[in-house]
Amino acid sequence: MTLTVVVGSSGSGKTTFLNNVHDLHKCTYVRQYHTLRPYLPVCKIPAFDPTQLPYWKLYSEKTLVGGGGMKNVSYNPNVKIGGTLAGRFTAGLSGGQRKMMAFELVRQRTSSQSDLLIVLDEPFAGVTDDFVPFITARLYEMQRKHNLVLVTNDHVDVLTKMADSTITVSAIDRSKVLIDGKSHERELALHALAKGEGFEPPTGSRDLSFFARTEIFTSPQVILSLGFTVFAMTLFLLSFWDSKPGQEALVLVAIQITGFFCFQPYIIALTDWRNIVKEEAEALMHSSVQSMLALKSIVSLMLLVVIQSTAFGCLVAVLDTPVINDIATWISMVFDLASLALPAICLGLFSSLPLQIVQGIGLVPVLFMIMFSGTFSPGAGGVEGLKELRFLFPRFYLWCRLPAVKDDMEGCPADDELVLYTILSGCFGLFLFLVVQSVRALVHRARADTEKLKHDEIAKRPEYQQIQIELYKNAQNKSGREMSGRESLAAATALHPEP
Repeated sequence: MTLTVVVGSSGSGKTTFLNNVHDLHKCTYVRQYHTLRPYLPVCKIPAFDPTQLPYWKLYSEKTLVGGGGMKNVSYNPNVKIGGTLAGRFTAGLSGGQRKMMAFELVRQRTSSQSDLLIVLDEPFAGVTDDFVPFITARLYEMQRKHNLVLVTNDHVDVLTKMADSTITVSAIDRSKVLIDGKSHERELALHALAKGEGFEPPTGSRDLSFFARTEIFTSPQVILSLGFTVFAMTLFLLSFWDSKPGQEALVLVAIQITGFFCFQPYIIALTDWRNIVKEEAEALMHSSVQSMLALKSIVSLMLLVVIQSTAFGCLVAVLDTPVINDIATWISMVFDLASLALPAICLGLFSSLPLQIVQGIGLVPVLFMIMFSGTFSPGAGGVEGLKELRFLFPRFYLWCRLPAVKDDMEGCPADDELVLYTILSGCFGLFLFLVVQSVRALVHRARADTEKLKHDEIAKRPEYQQIQIELYKNAQNKSGREMSGRESLAAATALHPEP
């Protein structure tokens, strides 16, 4: 197959060029500073053999290889987070070591397939010269099966000698690129380069078990939220112990505020988690981003239910009245918190918005709930019509459950309808998000169709075909030689059939 090297001065747009190739093809992509979840154990990455990394035995064996039984001073079985490739967690690896691991992970994942497009941004950046022979040998190995495109500022001579083609980008004229010294339109070069098969992940439960180990049993976000829940609920018990009947509204507000803050550490971490998981998928650490996001949303809802169940138990412990100690009250508490948390969960996981915007929008339901769900207060004014928004919030129906407050409420439904309205209003934010996502999906599909038509038009241009032939000439020659060899073998077999 072929190896194409993208070169240019600093700031000329080499990485941007690779990003554009990735946008057109969704190829396997190892970024210059590839981000991995810091709490991932290297040895637990599914179907990954870390012993294939260079110098692995230097850190993992008690005695030096070929050292006549000499003790290995680098070996330390107690090291869990350290600067060695044998460290347990990716947080213990340097930037170059993380890149080396991602690079080796891609090589192992793609070894059983062929004709993929693999994009590498600065494969030599952040690694010492000792690793150059290892990376070069791996590139040769991958080049035999796949089309490689990479950017480099380091060891340019080594890579340009290996390269089948060289693309030079310029900071002066970004509309043009040089392919082996010949000037071509940048857009034509991008479309011609974005060629190859897509990676086909293996089927099975591998990703599911990997997710369970990393995002349920050992997830720092889950552990932090549960730990803070224990602390906050203990503080609630100490503050409201032995509350008297008639104080249901006060105690209920306190426990709902406590539950919201217990869930916040987990929600805040979702945006960064989403971004990291997408980068991991580009390096083939797991099969599908969408499946990981779906599993994460399920875990988020499970954690919400656990927190609110704990809150309900604490509420009954401090104020055990018939109104409080009722399954309908627990349902109301769960969906009240869900109405505040679901928008932030959806935006954090299933949008491309940055953390600050997700946090800002995620707090809007809290603000609206405070303003619009409390119109039961005696003497409360407000613009007519705007007060009707109270029916969109579960907190309104939660107040309707309390006898001491219900008389001051406006428009409470019948008692046997409270649970239904609570559930519907609790899912209102989710419903709005699904509507927006459906519109975005239609827009994205229309845009994809437009891009496909654009690519088809570009592909008809003679210059496009010339560029693609130039870029992939060695792959075509190799395919031709293989085909010629198979035809020669078939002819020889026909002339001299086996007895």
